[in-house]
Amino acid sequence: MSKTTQLLLIDNYDSFTYNLVQLLRESGVAHQLHIVHNDLPLNELPQHIDKVLIGPGPGIPEESGKLMALIAALAPAKPILGVCLGHQALALHFGAKMSQLSHCFHGADHILTQTNFAAQIFQDVPKKFIAGRYHSWLVTADSLPETLLPTAFDDDGNLMAFKHKYLPINALQFHPESYITEFGQRMISNW
Repeated sequence: MSKTTQLLLIDNYDSFTYNLVQLLRESGVAHQLHIVHNDLPLNELPQHIDKVLIGPGPGIPEESGKLMALIAALAPAKPILGVCLGHQALALHFGAKMSQLSHCFHGADHILTQTNFAAQIFQDVPKKFIAGRYHSWLVTADSLPETLLPTAFDDDGNLMAFKHKYLPINALQFHPESYITEFGQRMISNW
């Protein structure tokens, strides 16, 4: 009998969290989900977690409860996937910077292109694919430290995904759980 993956989902008080939960359930991977809000005290984190998914949310990472402290506690030891706000928070944790966009994307479909850095999360996903974007901030690609490798860009050269060079950490600015995103379920299954 295979072991059930213990997955911690950090909910940043966003309605898309429930879409992520549904996508996880449909992914075919056995998960025991532990859903916590971003203001959970560190000493109340569930024990024996195998993976961490940092969900989307409003605002910016520094204003999202204890999110940055949670990442500091979990990042060195656990495989992590960050989505939207989670992507931004992971980037900031490792030293990247963000900039505010001149306009907000909400349900915008864009063609993204994978880079040559092989990211397992994009296995069996075409080099170009459509993704749903819902954000008004982004991680500036030229601020990535050498430990973070860009794995996808939009047509304007904006960073849409990265992975850590040494740690099992991936981050997606776009929403894999959006009905707009092609191959979102494949990405979650790959993770």
